Amino acid sequence: MTPADFIAAIAPAAQASMLATGIPASFTVAEGALESGWGASQLTLQAKNLFGVKADASWHGAVLEMQTREYLRGQWVMVPARWRKYDDWDGCIGDHAAFLRSNQRYSTCFQHHDGPGFAAAVAAAGYATDPHYAQLITALITQHGLGALDAAKAPT
Repeated sequence: MTPADFIAAIAPAAQASMLATGIPASFTVAEGALESGWGASQLTLQAKNLFGVKADASWHGAVLEMQTREYLRGQWVMVPARWRKYDDWDGCIGDHAAFLRSNQRYSTCFQHHDGPGFAAAVAAAGYATDPHYAQLITALITQHGLGALDAAKAPT
């Protein structure tokens, strides 16, 4: 799938989510692209999991068991993991938005209505271990003109 195909495939759900939750569509699309390799990762192909969300004890839906690479005790190792499995990308985007909205540590993120600002706030709240997370998301937003997705307005 090309970046343009990926953007076209998930932009409508990202924009609908933005109107319902306040999470910028540009952030959702860029994060999904980064985490899923533009929809090409095995996790995305098999579980429709765009964001690499694991199935912890709070998850009561379908699960995909698959190896993942983790940095443990100073080295990269492969370990088994349980991943949330979705019926479609819309369900994944909705679940991701619900996680961000319901978790108090991300409450200040919603002061930002643009993808780069939201990405910086999410990173500052400890969302990702990659110290370059916000810059990677922002670069994708800029490179692919995703900021235009945030101009969607609620129907009147």
